[in-house]
Amino acid sequence: MKVIVDAFGGDNAPLAVIKGCIISAEKNPDIDVALVGNKEKLVKFAEDNKLDISGFEFFDAQSEVTMEDDPGVVLKEKKDSSMAVGLKLTAEGKGDAFVSAGNSGAITLGATMIVKRIKGIKRPAFAPIMPTSGGPFMLIDGGANVEVRAEMLRQFAIMGSVYMEKILGIEKPKVALANVGTEDHKGDTLRHEAFALLKQTDINFVGNTEARDIPSGVADVIVADGFTGNVIAKMYEGAAKEIVGMFKGVFYKNLKTKLGALMMKKEMEELKKYFDYNRYGGAVVMGVNKPVFKAHGSANEVAVSAAIKAAADYAGTGAIDIIAEKIAQIKAD
Repeated sequence: MKVIVDAFGGDNAPLAVIKGCIISAEKNPDIDVALVGNKEKLVKFAEDNKLDISGFEFFDAQSEVTMEDDPGVVLKEKKDSSMAVGLKLTAEGKGDAFVSAGNSGAITLGATMIVKRIKGIKRPAFAPIMPTSGGPFMLIDGGANVEVRAEMLRQFAIMGSVYMEKILGIEKPKVALANVGTEDHKGDTLRHEAFALLKQTDINFVGNTEARDIPSGVADVIVADGFTGNVIAKMYEGAAKEIVGMFKGVFYKNLKTKLGALMMKKEMEELKKYFDYNRYGGAVVMGVNKPVFKAHGSANEVAVSAAIKAAADYAGTGAIDIIAEKIAQIKAD
């Protein structure tokens, strides 16, 4: 299994990317990692930082897509970028999956136009894996499609259900529709139409869910339009960060609380780990012909390594073929 990694994608590239690839190689010897980027720059950077990258394959690319770039540059001005070249190589079968921590809009557009959509998929979706008290869940769509139709939400639900079953091993994953209430009649026209379609679909649909119930693990897949999903994701991440910060503030207030913190160190480390999104790597671009994984822009080496493993797992399950079959069956019906 070969995963192509964008060496210059993300806020902490190339240091975090190279370190993440090294960790991945140590942990997962069955995964071949190939770095794409300016080889001369990479080799010099690795030498300057005493990092051994001699065991990795290289694909040369002359430029980089920055976080400030318009997404369209990946198709036009920066076709020679590490992101564009990596996506093209993946589409051509030179790699089984692609990972980048770079510009979210560019990677979603590039995946759609270069790797191409699965036949029958209306829109690819951005699908981050996030923590709850009951285990991880997929939020789909997390921001790629602000305006959608009900049939697209049904496709998101199918894709998310297949991923959570085949990659994370959850039997009959529960699928819920993000809404303003749990009752069947709640929401606008889009939610009403989507609810009706999801009830007719061969998935474990458990109905509507409110945002406040998501952290308790109400479902394994939360289906939303990109606008709603992005708001949920950003609020979720922000709240987690603030809660951890508040705990720190309380425990380091005075000598008494510091002693309490010392006694609860193990439990606090477990809580911190629970909120750490780096262990899930980032988000899958669901609905394209090859696994494309978007690591967080601020991803550290742990997140990069997790993203590589997740991308390889996705490539090795045949989940994309299963999605294609299920979408084709809906069209046939």
